[in-house]
Amino acid sequence: MTVRGDLYQFGPFRLDPEVGILFCWGEPTILGQRAVALLRLLIQNAGVPVSKDALIEAGWGGLAVADNNLTVQIAALRRVLADTANVESWIETLPRRGYRYVGPAVARDVPDASAAVRAASSPTLPEKPSIAVLPFSNLSGDPQQEYFADGMVDDIITGLARIKWLFVIARNSTFTYKGRVVDVKQVGRELGVRYVLEGSVRKAGGNVRVTGQMIDASTGAHVWAERYERSSEDIFALQDEIALSAVGAIAPSVRKAEIERVRRKRPDSLDAYDLVLQAQPDVDSGMPRQVTRALLLLDRAIALEPTYALAHGNAAMCHHCLFLRAGLQEIHRASSIRHARSAIVHGQDDALALTWAGFSIGMDAHDRAAAFAALEAALAISPSSALTYILGSVILGWSGEAERAIEWSEQGMRLSPFDSWIWAAFDAQAMSHLLRGRYEEACRAAYKSVQANPAHSITYVQLAAALASLDRLDEAKVAATRVLELQPGFRYSRQFAGVNCAPALAEALGSALRRAGLPE
Repeated sequence: MTVRGDLYQFGPFRLDPEVGILFCWGEPTILGQRAVALLRLLIQNAGVPVSKDALIEAGWGGLAVADNNLTVQIAALRRVLADTANVESWIETLPRRGYRYVGPAVARDVPDASAAVRAASSPTLPEKPSIAVLPFSNLSGDPQQEYFADGMVDDIITGLARIKWLFVIARNSTFTYKGRVVDVKQVGRELGVRYVLEGSVRKAGGNVRVTGQMIDASTGAHVWAERYERSSEDIFALQDEIALSAVGAIAPSVRKAEIERVRRKRPDSLDAYDLVLQAQPDVDSGMPRQVTRALLLLDRAIALEPTYALAHGNAAMCHHCLFLRAGLQEIHRASSIRHARSAIVHGQDDALALTWAGFSIGMDAHDRAAAFAALEAALAISPSSALTYILGSVILGWSGEAERAIEWSEQGMRLSPFDSWIWAAFDAQAMSHLLRGRYEEACRAAYKSVQANPAHSITYVQLAAALASLDRLDEAKVAATRVLELQPGFRYSRQFAGVNCAPALAEALGSALRRAGLPE
């Protein structure tokens, strides 16, 4: 068994040569392979001259290269040190001889034999995605701020633990790593998890900056990273706000990473969970051809596990799409409602399944009260569920509750600013602003929706209506043409009936869409 190489700590920096990352105050900087090799050799020989020949051997493996290649790499290293930590040069040039590291003392974290033993007896990975949240580093220089950093991690662990499809390591296990320089790959092996979340907290004056990054422990690849900066007037409210935002952003990032992982597996190895993951991108597209393909996988998942709430929820969404965008056939509406009800029956503790089900019940059964009972149950389980807010905003938008629709859409986007369903939040905003006569705002939201999902017909419906309301008829007609290209049978009166559109919104949209040239 091979034990990984050393980690090096110097000043605010930590170098992990194995994965090629230089951390400054806990924030990663990606270095090239040669830059890592050169920096490693210099800090291994801190205070001692290192010859040009030795550096070229380390960086180029004995290849014959001109001295200026080495000069360029050293200059780049100096820039990284200066730009990220605002420090004077710690790499000294020795004319005609080489270079010397003259910065702060270098500490080496050497994995011991006990670590190797722990790695050999590592637990196996669970079937579902798994994550460990490590204690965040307190970079404030104030030991009194430890409670804030620890409380942040506690809240994030609690929030993630509410997500049924995610396996989360308990706090008592992850806090054994507190105060240690760790390798995320080693942590992944020791705890038996695929993903590791680490971060830092810095409090200075009246502001707090929190950074977090999630890493695939099997490969060392970064999956998600974010920085939050807030005023620290109410420290506990701030702690809750950042934890909620982090959980909301992490959940879809994990799902995306899992989808990519499953795509690399052999098809005959897929179980029900993997089949749902395989189907998810096509479900998210919201267009008939793709969701038809997704249903083939979802039907297989349900055959394997008939009470699988998440599979039923996704199937409900697929039939909802086919109903609205493939001819408004009653068989699809009925199937959407049937799968949604199965998702609710079997998914009382699954926020995502309840979210899909609530949306389908609201849009296809036209039962808004039942829809929001399911959505609010989802939020009670997982308050950070961005998708619940986003899909709820769509129901509110078509119901004519403009201001509440905008409020829900903004909350969803705040929790998950890069969500694959963010186009739906912009759709809700576009129709709501149009209903209130705010045509410029409607147009901006519609453009953002088109940019987020250019293959979805309803985004162009919203854009055509907004442009027509601004008397930009030539552009509105171009958008209308795109609607019919994506959905040839589109008729706005039938579409409004399909979603039980509020009368005032139907009148506002219908008037604009007539001017854009879309058929009634």
